[in-house]
Amino acid sequence: MKLIRFGELKKEKPGILKSDGKRLDVSGFVSDYDENFFKEEGYKGLNKWLSLNENSCPVVDKSTRWGCPLARPSKIVCVGLNYAKHAKESGMEIPNEPVLFFKSTSAIVGPYDPIVIPKGSVKTDWEVELAIVISKQASYVSKHEALKYVAGYVLHNDVSERSFQLERSGQWVKGKSSDSFAPVGPFIATSDEIIDPNNLNLWLKLNGETMQDSNTSDFIFNVQEVISHISQFMTLLPGDIISTGTPFGVGLGLNPPKYLKEGDEVELGVEGLGISKQICVAYKNDN
Repeated sequence: MKLIRFGELKKEKPGILKSDGKRLDVSGFVSDYDENFFKEEGYKGLNKWLSLNENSCPVVDKSTRWGCPLARPSKIVCVGLNYAKHAKESGMEIPNEPVLFFKSTSAIVGPYDPIVIPKGSVKTDWEVELAIVISKQASYVSKHEALKYVAGYVLHNDVSERSFQLERSGQWVKGKSSDSFAPVGPFIATSDEIIDPNNLNLWLKLNGETMQDSNTSDFIFNVQEVISHISQFMTLLPGDIISTGTPFGVGLGLNPPKYLKEGDEVELGVEGLGISKQICVAYKNDN
């Protein structure tokens, strides 16, 4: 099943995406795709409900905005330097264990919403990533059991401001959390739809030019290892997002480096998880 949300920002409703491209409103079954929905494995209940009620679900108008496919989670945990070539282009050593950092949940936007280049930014960058959505509370999970804690997978652009991230004191979170820096979606593919998350093609284009083109088989730490490792240090809650890292081809790694500017179009995709597209706009102070 493909889970979506649609409608105005902060007024999104839950839906599903059908194989024919139609979007159906399922707010008659669930109010939102939030922690309670994932905690109760609501996606299984939704499937049963649809078997009886699908024909009566309203069809979402094609012009309606696509929202982030889940309500704001308790946290976004990101894995840095999880592809060897990306670590090299970033000028950093391959890590001995997953590098973890947080991304603010206030950065979340829909898959086709604009990327806002923040005030004072000179090095806003792109990062296509496979993200995991957690299905149930996870603490001290073994690698063997890790996939049992996955509700599904989703496309994420881990937009990053490199000068904030690497040239300012403190942690990477500064360069990862500006408003609009987490376009997520278009849909969550439930775990039964993805046979092997450790063997998915992923790519990103800037203004039509391919910048990133890789496969999750190049992970340094695979999905099971990442879930298990994170759960040793914090409790993962239903609906939490884990973003698994980006492959080589980011702007930071080019010679000379290249960064996003107003008017740029970023298009990206992960096999089985659809395509998203964002136009870059400059920050404007409305006050």
